[in-house]
Amino acid sequence: MKSIITLPATSQELAFDGEPSPVELDAIEREMPLIAAELDLLDVEIWMLNRSATVLDERRIRRARNRVLDERRTLTNRAALGQTGGAA
Repeated sequence: MKSIITLPATSQELAFDGEPSPVELDAIEREMPLIAAELDLLDVEIWMLNRSATVLDERRIRRARNRVLDERRTLTNRAALGQTGGAA
């Protein structure tokens, strides 16, 4: 059986080396606090799977959710500030 090989349409696709570009790395760096907050929330949720929730556990979950919301708000505000060119 013969395999069919498709060629990329542009030379830019040929140059792809599998590594993220500097722009993509900057975007990941900007989003890292949000990623860390989401991972912390996931850790708390996984930890709670096999046990009944106590008052302290509910507080832990609430804090993790609030941290995710705070980081999303911060990231959104930074993006909006960057698009409008800063505060007037």
